Amino acid sequence: MHRRDFLALASGTMALIALGVRASTREPTRVATSEPLDAAAYRAQRRLATTRFGRIAYLERGSGAAALFLHGFPLNSFQWRGVIDRLSPYRRCIAPDMLGLGYTEVATGQSVAPDAQVEMLAELLDTLGVATVDLIANDSGGAIAQMFLVRYPHRVRTVLLTNCDTEHDCPPPALLPVLELARKGEFVAKWLAPWLADKTLARSPQGLGGMTFTHPHNPSDEAIEYYLSPLVANPDRTHAYAIALDRNWLEGFGVRLRSSKVPARIVWGTGDTIFSAEGADYLDRSFGNSLGVRRVTGAKLFFPEEFPDVIAEEARRLWNV
Repeated sequence: MHRRDFLALASGTMALIALGVRASTREPTRVATSEPLDAAAYRAQRRLATTRFGRIAYLERGSGAAALFLHGFPLNSFQWRGVIDRLSPYRRCIAPDMLGLGYTEVATGQSVAPDAQVEMLAELLDTLGVATVDLIANDSGGAIAQMFLVRYPHRVRTVLLTNCDTEHDCPPPALLPVLELARKGEFVAKWLAPWLADKTLARSPQGLGGMTFTHPHNPSDEAIEYYLSPLVANPDRTHAYAIALDRNWLEGFGVRLRSSKVPARIVWGTGDTIFSAEGADYLDRSFGNSLGVRRVTGAKLFFPEEFPDVIAEEARRLWNV
């Protein structure tokens, strides 16, 4: 789809409503047949794939062409449950837990740095018999998505990026206190463990919720448990993931992305205090086949969890389904 065609299609939608969420003018052609994914259902459907990187925890739902969902830090693939509910009628949705996060069991001595994550994803897709994917990513998963696209351009059909690292914001300055604590081996004990023990604290302005979620009632108690329990139980690997982010993995990627012909769409929350607001425009300029930016007014970093309809709408439009 050419950019002008995409923009013409977008112009036919309704005006922005609360928090920039637009209503789709198209009725879905298929409907989900499974119950929505709460923590219990997600846990029950979680699988493990044996690879040389370790046993990779992932959720798979739907059939047909595959979509690969890459989560951020300190979350795991549970972040995408609402989006998967909405997109599994149209794609084989695959959402792995990154090395060092979630319920993936990392092999002894295995790096959890972004370059290792890219190779892990390639092997996971091989293990699952998947040749090509539509990428959807958020936060540090967005950096890994860009690296995957550059390393394996033939394996990517489309890219949908939300707030994430860019070449000029990797790592973002807001992450520096986390990196300092992780290097001292104190991040889990000083931040994550208290949030896990006190869900109200986790949702406070100084907690995970206040810093990265749009609405004060998020994340839910069950989401906090699902995200933070494995990180608190495995502090060494949690710290290793954070420490590995302490370099610019995207240096020089602007030129590389410009050579890509893969259709890319940027969906950016304007309330994010972690990544620079200029990141959306930078990515729009960088991708050789960018289909533009949609801004979600007031939405913070982890808004894909809170506004799955926005991500699903944009993905279906990008996929033309």
